Amino acid sequence: QVRVVESGGGLVQPGGSLRLSCIASGSIFSVAAMGWYRQAPGKERELVSVISSGGKTTYANSVKGRFTISRDNAKFTVYLQMNSLKPEDTAVYYCSAERSGLYYWGQGTQVTVSS
Repeated sequence: QVRVVESGGGLVQPGGSLRLSCIASGSIFSVAAMGWYRQAPGKERELVSVISSGGKTTYANSVKGRFTISRDNAKFTVYLQMNSLKPEDTAVYYCSAERSGLYYWGQGTQVTVSS
């Protein structure tokens, strides 16, 4: 059974930083593309960033230059460093592990950017 577990969300002021972490089962992590998605109230889930098993990264235009995705294969962990946070970044952030077209999702972690 594949498990994906996020952590690191919270409340931060505009301009602040947070780092999200996601641990996935070791059986899938080494071959999976790992991604971060987010869903704000009343909106559809959207892609934030993805990192392939080989380390290639992709970012949504709205977070380029502010967010950085990385992975530590030895720890089966993917990170999302979020800097210069804006109120519009407020959402539930979900981690996904994708392998052969199958997606495995975490339960989500709330990020709230507010003064």
